[in-house]
Order: sequence, then structure tokens, then C-alpha cells
Amino acid sequence: MSMNTTIDRRACLRGLGVSLALPLLDTMGWAEASDKNAFDPPVRLGFMYMPHGVIMDQFWPTDAASFLTSPPPALDSLRPVLDQCLMMKGIAGVPNGPFKGAPHALELSTWLTAALPSPDKRDEISISISADQIAAGALGAFTALPSLELATMPQTWKENQAGLNEAYYSHCSFRSPTQAVPAETNPRNVLNRMFNKTAAGSGRMSSAMSPMDRNMLDLVLGGARELRRTLPVADQRKLDEYLDSVRSVERRIAAIEMRQQQAALEKAGVRPSRTRESDSPPIEIKIPEGDRRSKYMQVMCDLNVLAFQTDTTRVCTYIGSTPNGVSYPELGFNDQHHSTTHHNNDVEKVRKVAAITEFNIEQFAYMVKKMHSLREGDGTLLDNCIMMWGSGLENGDKHTRENLPFVIAGKGGGSINTGRFLPDVKGNQGDLLTTLLACAGVPSGRPIGIATKQIKEIAADS
Repeated sequence: MSMNTTIDRRACLRGLGVSLALPLLDTMGWAEASDKNAFDPPVRLGFMYMPHGVIMDQFWPTDAASFLTSPPPALDSLRPVLDQCLMMKGIAGVPNGPFKGAPHALELSTWLTAALPSPDKRDEISISISADQIAAGALGAFTALPSLELATMPQTWKENQAGLNEAYYSHCSFRSPTQAVPAETNPRNVLNRMFNKTAAGSGRMSSAMSPMDRNMLDLVLGGARELRRTLPVADQRKLDEYLDSVRSVERRIAAIEMRQQQAALEKAGVRPSRTRESDSPPIEIKIPEGDRRSKYMQVMCDLNVLAFQTDTTRVCTYIGSTPNGVSYPELGFNDQHHSTTHHNNDVEKVRKVAAITEFNIEQFAYMVKKMHSLREGDGTLLDNCIMMWGSGLENGDKHTRENLPFVIAGKGGGSINTGRFLPDVKGNQGDLLTTLLACAGVPSGRPIGIATKQIKEIAADS
């Protein structure tokens, strides 16, 4: 293929009952391209959440000068990509207002809305549209999926702090002021959506249907081999990396599912075939809890990467955990996250909260580092992303919200100046979200939530 020939950006590899979007190749044409701008990778927005705040002296850098060379313990996993990150201290959350007794109903629901629920309609959803859904409305016209909402835990928590609707505890995405967007917790369902997998007469595949089998993947990958021969060397490498990632994610999801099936059989008193009586029974894997929560979260992170790599969507939100009932047995203790954050400066509890924070940032770092390793255009996939990790509380012990923890990764297509820690930013949660959407090229009709301005220090020319 000549370098002047382009492949349609929406082209797919197709097999029987399945299609797989291609990664963004240099030889692709773009829906947004013009004569003056023939190849300009789009900016993607990603949000990843952890509840209950952080141990501040282990999260915030000591000073701006040592940010890249001596990061605090919580950020150690981001060390290889700190030059791709931006941190700001001084971002205030939404004041609790009339909901002083509802810190956990507010920490997630206000995180992307930067707004309080309506005090006059507490028992129903009544809040502002969230930043991710504002972005989806603007960017979704160019992609198969306007947005992708992921979660590690089912969104089923039952509680009514201050009389607030239970959905506020486990949702951060709101398509309209009265409509919460459900998040997908089953990685198989996410992969099927990305493959656009369908069954005859049944529409989109559901979680109850059988997993994709090797024959189906072989059909699709067979088409990839034909395509590969027509591509320049750089695009061949990019296609190879992508297909390897698809295979890896599929195998890991299949392994999780097999372990679940074996555990279910053991629980029912049936020993799976090809096991010896002397073998220990398989560990019962409860997605999303499980003994290896990191493996589950990394699969979800990989699905986020694949969705951005293929331009299946440009907006993704991942609720790493919600403000209720979460424990981390792979860290060596079973204490629930929430109860542990009420540490009252007990040394052992503080250690455990710090370990939980490090764990969650490690999963974010896993995703960001993978994005940084993938080539796109003249740079990397991460160069064309804005990835935000954060929490809706500052200090889980005191439920404070005056100085929320955030990490921004990615240059946003050149709009963000990274590799910095800004220790004294004046702004609020709405200001931050409004600024990030502007950096992503989302038209701003009005500020988000309590926003009053954009944070100019974020910009690449600051």
C-alpha cells in the first residue's frame, strides 16, 4: 500500500458474528481530518476513582523541585512516567451544604458533577450532568460507543445517608440530571461490546452467552494477516502489538471465568475433572472481590486501553471501588477500606490505608504505563490522552474535602504541561473538570458544577 493511501478509520476486521475495530494506524483517514490537518490523533478522556481519601503526608510531594526525583511513597509506581503526570494541591471539593451527614453519598456522586444533589428531591436522582457525559455528548459522534463506564463492584449498595437516593453511593456518571449511567462490572461483556459480538436472532451478546472461542478469534485474526501485508512497517508493528493485547485480554478473562466455574463446582461438592484428590481446592474467585483484585482491575484497565487504542470510544470512566464494603486480602489483611480510614492516627490503621492507596495508584500506573508504551502518530497513546485518578474525599478519617487528591497523566494532544507538581493552586473540583474538558477540545457552553474559571496553570503554555 502506498503511504498516500488511507484506510477508513471505521474499518473493522470481521469474522462470523463478530467485528473488531482496528487500532489507529498512520494510514487511516480521520472523520475530523481536513486538508490542513490530515493526521491528528484525537484526545481521549479517562477517569479512575478510589473512595475515602489518602494519607496526605504519603501522597503529596514534598516540593515542586523534588517531584520527579523523589516522589512520595504513594506515587512510587508512577515513577517511570512522572514526567507524563501533573499534580496540583489546592483543588477544593463541593461543600457538603445541607448534607453534613452524607459524606459517602456525596464523595462519588459529586466527583464528576461538581454539584450537590437537590435537597428538595433527596429520594430521587436530581443532580447535574457529569463531566464524562458532557464529553461523551461532544466526542461520541466520532466513535462507535459515546462512552464506556466500568466498575469493579456491583452498583447495588443500599443506604440512605441524609435521605439521599442509594444510587449516589455507587454512581459517578449522570447522563442527565435525573439519569445515572450504570457501569459494567463484567469484563466479558465489555470485550463483547468492543468486538460488537452478536448472536443470530438475539441482538448484542449478553453475559449469559458462551465466551468467544478460539475459532472466532482465528477468523478475525486471519483477516488481520491479510491486512498486515498491505501496511507499512510502522503500522505492521502497531497492528501486531494490538492483536497481541487482544489475545492476552481474552485469555485472562477466560482464566478468571474458568476459576469461577471450578470454584462453583467445588462449592457444590463436585470435583472438576483432571484434578487429584490430594490437590487443594481452587481458590474461590469472586469478581470483583477475590484474592487477586489487582488481576481483575488490570483486565478492566486493559479494556480501557484497547477501547482508546481502537477509537471505539474517547471517554471512559472506571470506578475502582465504591464507598462501601471493600477489602484487599492480597495486601495481607481483610480490614474493610472504609472502617480502616477512621484510624484516629492509629499507626497500624494508617499503614493499611496507605497500602490501599498505593495499591489503587499502582493499577492506574499499570494503565498509564501501557498507554505510554503504545505508539500513535508521532508520539504515544498517552500523549493523546488525559487520564485523571482521584478521590472524592481528602481525609477519610475526618471526611474533609478542602484539598482533594488528583493525579493527571497524559499531555492531552499537547494541551497539558506535564512533569510538574503545583503546590498552591487556587480552584475547585468544577474548575478542574471544566479545564480538562477544554484541554480535550470539548466545547464549553457553561462551567461544570461549582466552577467559576479555568485553571490556567494546567495549560502547556503556562
